[in-house]
Amino acid sequence: MKEEEIRKRDVLNRYLDLVQEDSVRLFQDRSAFMEIACPACGNTVSVCQFNKMGFSYVQCGKCETLFVSPRPAYQDLMKIYVDSPSTRFWVNDFFLPMAEVRRENIFKPRAEFIAESFPEIRSGRMADIGAGFGLFLEELKKLWPESDIVAIEPSIDMAKICCGKGFKVLESTLEDVDPEERFDLMTAFELFEHLHDPLLFVEKVYNLLHPGGYLFLTTLNGLGFDVQILWERAKSVFPPQHLNFFNPRSMKTLLERNGFEIIEIATPGQLDWDIIEGAYQRDGLDPGRFFKTVSQYGTAEAKRDLQQWIRANHFSSHMRVIAKKR
Repeated sequence: MKEEEIRKRDVLNRYLDLVQEDSVRLFQDRSAFMEIACPACGNTVSVCQFNKMGFSYVQCGKCETLFVSPRPAYQDLMKIYVDSPSTRFWVNDFFLPMAEVRRENIFKPRAEFIAESFPEIRSGRMADIGAGFGLFLEELKKLWPESDIVAIEPSIDMAKICCGKGFKVLESTLEDVDPEERFDLMTAFELFEHLHDPLLFVEKVYNLLHPGGYLFLTTLNGLGFDVQILWERAKSVFPPQHLNFFNPRSMKTLLERNGFEIIEIATPGQLDWDIIEGAYQRDGLDPGRFFKTVSQYGTAEAKRDLQQWIRANHFSSHMRVIAKKR
């Protein structure tokens, strides 16, 4: 799979420009910004790595989580998600035109993986946090027709779409879900990097799961290949949307300190090398002498082998996590 197959570079660039414009407009007054401890391990010692669009990214001196601090208050951060030009562009111009392509390349394989991984839940109750347009849930329902599938979605428009597809919808953020709800499996895809308070999120998931229930999430790995090479130039590093870059070790720390047993932490990404090569060839970013040489002279087989090595050795920037409530 190539990056251009699931997100067009020019459309992504326009979206990032709009995010920056919204950020300038909404966060002129930064007096409410708060310094935070490491969202993974709680360590209070961190080192500033870089500033981007006026936001400071620091790295924990203990577990190496990369995160924004100080960060906006939760209610101010929600303004950019609820109603902003960048959010409307993301829905109408970034996501919808590629929806069916992403269904085939991302959501369908994801549903198949989950159906294979959790056969005991095929007639149980599961919830997708931040369900969006419900594409993943549609694919999972085909495989688990007897399951009770719930969408947790705060967006009014997207909640209506999920409801129209026949799913029960909890129209709220996870934090506001009725504490009496219970699930056998909860999923969260590409959400963790956006969270204002990851610790609160994990605590809430733990409380909503039945004993022995599972959390399945995907997120960005701050120690991943393309993030490490491009660092502040990486397009995945864009505030105030992406606030948290955990890594396999720090994710394990966060989940275990909140009562979860780790079943798997993997980095099954497919795009790391393609992102680096695209940044070099199309955006003019310098990835360093060696990787310029790989781009210019490496065979297609060599590049595939490099990506496989990245995946197998936990260096992809795409991280998959399965955890079980004790």
